[in-house]
Amino acid sequence: MTDNDRPPPYEAPEPEDDTPDRRSGSISYQDPRSTVPRPPTLAEQRARQEAQRRARDAEYAAAAEAEDQRKKRKRIMIGAGVTVGVVGLVAILYAASQPDEVTAHCVNPEGVIVDDDYCDDDYARSHGGYVSGGFIYIGGTSYRYNYGGTGTVGQRVSGGSFVAPSSGTTVKTGQGKTVQRGGLGVGGGGKSGGS
Repeated sequence: MTDNDRPPPYEAPEPEDDTPDRRSGSISYQDPRSTVPRPPTLAEQRARQEAQRRARDAEYAAAAEAEDQRKKRKRIMIGAGVTVGVVGLVAILYAASQPDEVTAHCVNPEGVIVDDDYCDDDYARSHGGYVSGGFIYIGGTSYRYNYGGTGTVGQRVSGGSFVAPSSGTTVKTGQGKTVQRGGLGVGGGGKSGGS
């Protein structure tokens, strides 16, 4: 091939410039209607897939957490219901086990049963005594009721309590005197034994 057979060197045509003269530092913008986006690279595709996988895993984790919280709330509600039921049952059994009538014995500081008059307010006052804090004082000695104990005058009381029973229980002395009237809606008018 000779020099004459070769085509002339390629010379790019001068672009037709219908825009004003550009100065250095100016910004040019692409036309969004004519610009074709390039396809994503392999690394961009992998990063997009990884982000989608993480988002999906986060959704699954949030759904699992919400389900665990729902189950936990349900267990707590069931437990609370059972607790309330058990407390109610215990209260009913306790109320049912309380006797409707209790015997009260007047005792001295040593726990020996004495005549019921020593625990009577009027008797104590007529003999120079006084009442204070559930105790009745006559001649420097204190007396009070024992509720539910057993024994006779002169014996040491066995069992019972120095706490007065609930107002729904009738309390009578060994001689048959009513210290407290029981029943629904009836307030006790008797004395309470201090502890």
